[in-house]
Amino acid sequence: MYPIDPIYTANMNDQQRAWFYAEYERARKDEVIGVLFALFLGCFGVHHFYLRRDGLGVLYLLFCWTGITAILGFIECFFMPGRVRQYNATQAYYISSQILGAPAGMGAPGPDSHTWATPGAARCNACGSTLDAAATFCPRCGAAVTSTAISTQPAV
Repeated sequence: MYPIDPIYTANMNDQQRAWFYAEYERARKDEVIGVLFALFLGCFGVHHFYLRRDGLGVLYLLFCWTGITAILGFIECFFMPGRVRQYNATQAYYISSQILGAPAGMGAPGPDSHTWATPGAARCNACGSTLDAAATFCPRCGAAVTSTAISTQPAV
């Protein structure tokens, strides 16, 4: 089993964690394979197809006769380990969000970029920004928040 950041499995029980590791092993890519693809088949863009970057792969295929893509493939073999790690982190985040039942966009800043948007979060009556559940004042406009206003807000 390959080590990954435990933040993806922090809130999971044992069954969910086993499911996560099984799905992650199926979806992950290997850094060495990515480097070898870029080094030996980089002129055809195979390393981009490997990371599901099909647009760049097709572009490399279109210009493989020029020789420029061979040079770019050699240069990109040095960047492939970082790209594969980024791809694997994205896959791990997506799998964990699907297992935990959170929407895929969870964790994105809310409209006021001071609070985090959560499903069913309360909104300020004055400015409409997302509020923390324990807030007594809106962090954006400073308006007082009443508990009845929070409980009667419809889920967005």
